[in-house]
Amino acid sequence: MKQTDRPIYLQIRDRIAAAIIDEDFGVGDALPSVRMLAGQENVNPLTVSKAYQELQMAGLVEARRGLGLFVVSGARDRLISDEKQAFLTEEWPRVRAHARRLGI
Repeated sequence: MKQTDRPIYLQIRDRIAAAIIDEDFGVGDALPSVRMLAGQENVNPLTVSKAYQELQMAGLVEARRGLGLFVVSGARDRLISDEKQAFLTEEWPRVRAHARRLGI
């Protein structure tokens, strides 16, 4: 599935998750405010809120009343583990099959 085929809130969630994996956001770092990110992405703030809600429900960020959302301890490790599992179950079989067809 192309990235553009996915709902915008999932694309935003995935970019933030990637930023956590890449350590652009570390443990205890604040995510951009909903309004700030909505302006940067040129989307409705509700779209960003939905992406942030997904991250919260996954236990990757926590809300601090009046302060915003912050990356929790272990978020990066959990994301890496999830990405590895997704790669091995979803992408690797296609890559392996394609390599075999090409005689690699």
